Amino acid sequence: MDAMQLRLIVMRHAKAGELPGGPDAERALTERGRRDSAAAGRWLRASGFVPEAVICSAARRTRQTWQQLSAELGSEPSFSSDPALYLASADDLLDIVAQTPDPVSSLMYIGHNPAAAQLAYDLTGAELHFPTAAIAVIGLPGPWAGLAADQGDLIAHWTPKTGAQ
Repeated sequence: MDAMQLRLIVMRHAKAGELPGGPDAERALTERGRRDSAAAGRWLRASGFVPEAVICSAARRTRQTWQQLSAELGSEPSFSSDPALYLASADDLLDIVAQTPDPVSSLMYIGHNPAAAQLAYDLTGAELHFPTAAIAVIGLPGPWAGLAADQGDLIAHWTPKTGAQ
């Protein structure tokens, strides 16, 4: 990847259970969610899409998605969990991703819909099916600070049921 080619991996958290009466942010992954997260990690590694850095919503289900996924990556990217990502809109995400330090050429975001799917759409113009654990791998021109809508190319799309597309 040349110095001006960046990669953003957008992922929606895996399947979470309900928490009646409890805070939404504390919902945990289901068994299916744990399996799908691990499968996502295996696909990312096999496809050569291992990120250098990861930003993750502070919600329990997104952090658990990362824990399961990262166990399959075969590498240890820098990781940060940010409460601002929990309720972030796609526009907020664009601003947050634009703050990525220049040495990072591959960033992964793990968060929530509708913002995750909207971010992928805003960057690529591709309307993607984005169920739980879905991933969009997007190629972008650099630098991160110049990130804007309609700049990206969809490199790959993965869902637990369909695999890579």
